[in-house]
Parts: sequence; C-alpha cells; structure tokens
Amino acid sequence: MTVAIDIDREYVEMVTNEYDDQALEEAVLIKEATGATVTAVGLSADGIDQSLKVAVARGADRAVMVEAGEVDSYDTPTAAAAFAAALGELSPDLILVGVQTPYDIFGQLAPMLAATLHRPYADVVVGVTAQDGSVDVMQEYAGGRLAKLRLSLPAVVGVQSATSPPRYVSMARLRQAMSGSSIDTVEATVTPAAGGSQITALARPEITGGATMLQGDAKHMAQEIANLMRDKGALVR
Repeated sequence: MTVAIDIDREYVEMVTNEYDDQALEEAVLIKEATGATVTAVGLSADGIDQSLKVAVARGADRAVMVEAGEVDSYDTPTAAAAFAAALGELSPDLILVGVQTPYDIFGQLAPMLAATLHRPYADVVVGVTAQDGSVDVMQEYAGGRLAKLRLSLPAVVGVQSATSPPRYVSMARLRQAMSGSSIDTVEATVTPAAGGSQITALARPEITGGATMLQGDAKHMAQEIANLMRDKGALVR
C-alpha cells in the first residue's frame, strides 16, 4: 500500500539543515581567525531568502542566491552543476558544504563540486584551519579516528561538524538582517542530468539474521572476511 501525503507549507517555517549550519559556523570561525570574507550561497528554493539572511545574521558578509530555474530537490548532479557555475563566477578560495542534506542523503554535492571545479576535496570533516595557501582539515573515520589532511587552495570541504557549535543569534540581530540585508542573484544555466537516480520507494529494512562480529588483528579479520565472501560466492580471484 502506498500513502501519499501533501504538506501545506504556508505556515511551515523553513530552516537551514543541520550540516549546512555546521559548515556556515566553520566558515565564520575561519573569518574570525583570518579576516577572510564569507559568502553564503543557496540554490533558489522555498525559504532560501530567509536562510540566507539568517546566514548574514550569523556572520556571513554577503548572501548570494543561485537562480537556475526548476531543479528537482533530489537531483544532486544538476544542483552541483548550478552551484559550480555560480561558484566559478564567484571564485572563492575555499568552499565549505554540509556533508549531506535531507535531499542529498548520500552526500554527493561536495565531491561533485570538487570534480566539476577540478579542486582538491575532503569529506566528513570536523575542523578546518586556514594556512597560507592551504587548509588543514580533520577528517573523521569509523571508530572515532581522526586524520589531519592538508589541501592546497582553492579546495572543497564537506563539513560534518564545526570546531565549535553553531552560535546563538539574538532576535535583534536577526531582525536587523531580515530587514536590512540584501541578497545578490547569480544566474546559472544548467541542463538536468541524464540518467540521475530517482527515489521509487521507501520501506523499513527487513529483519534478517544477526551480525557476525569478527575479532583479531587486521590480517586475521581480512582473512575471515575473504573466507565469508568466498563462501557466499562474492569473491573472484
């Protein structure tokens, strides 16, 4: 059975997603440390005006809306092409992107931007430190391990969390941004990506057998995984 629900968004307040909030905070922290200029960039959509003005209230120096016509919210390749066209015109040294969004649950935007703009890239980043001509990023791995990477500028970074939590914005500052800040517009001509993915259904995962926990050193576990794959016919030599 399929149930379709339409939500009347007339009285629903749109907010910036959590990971983009983290990316904005990290950008403002870099600004405070280096004197850099922060430009908040958003793709034209419902509620984007408010999100961009909130970004100004939080410390962005400029707000830019990318006007690319009708872009499907789930069409990340086309959204990436629109952002790439606008960012190519804006020429930023560092692009900070939330690691994923409710529409980009696989986190494709940052790597697609980097590939399109031919820039070095790191994802799942939990801290950025600006250097002269480069940035040091802390990339988080499974098990809580961290790696420190150095990227030459210009670069693209997918932010999972900022160095410190997103700051509180007072109502006075928010009202000032809402009434006094302006939003620039950049036109981007894009063609919807051919052969893109589409969500056809959502369902709870089926309950199957329990997981098998492997223990031992890396060599032993690698051998165990290889044996399991060979037994299942998934390993070809």
